Amino acid sequence: MLIEPLPTKGEVLRACRGVEHAAHPLLHAAYELTCLHESRLAASGRSDDIDCGRGKLVHQINHWVRAQLPPAHGSTSVHTETLGAVIDRLAQFTAIAYAALASATDYDLGDAWEALVELAIGYEDLVHDLAEGRRRLPGGP
Repeated sequence: MLIEPLPTKGEVLRACRGVEHAAHPLLHAAYELTCLHESRLAASGRSDDIDCGRGKLVHQINHWVRAQLPPAHGSTSVHTETLGAVIDRLAQFTAIAYAALASATDYDLGDAWEALVELAIGYEDLVHDLAEGRRRLPGGP
């Protein structure tokens, strides 16, 4: 059983758009990641500082999640990514989808939204599996 439940996909997606994110550390980090990805899309040149900020936020998410998860059984399947990496990609896909909606990028709108929806469903499945003890995260307890 998780110490504190992980946010739902809807909560994470709303946080990525700046809605209802301040009260939860993971949701606040999702919002900050989206802001960084938006800056990265707008940047014309090097984005090392942006990527460094993203790395710190992903690390913070992973640290918070590890503190919430009970130790997993040794035979439990390991997910391919940390939850921080998944949320970083959700933030990236959110930024791309909204930029495509505003015609501010060369990304195809349909492809951008499809990628976001598929990853959001994958996030939801992962959170459910973590709560049920059917999956564990890389580097987790």
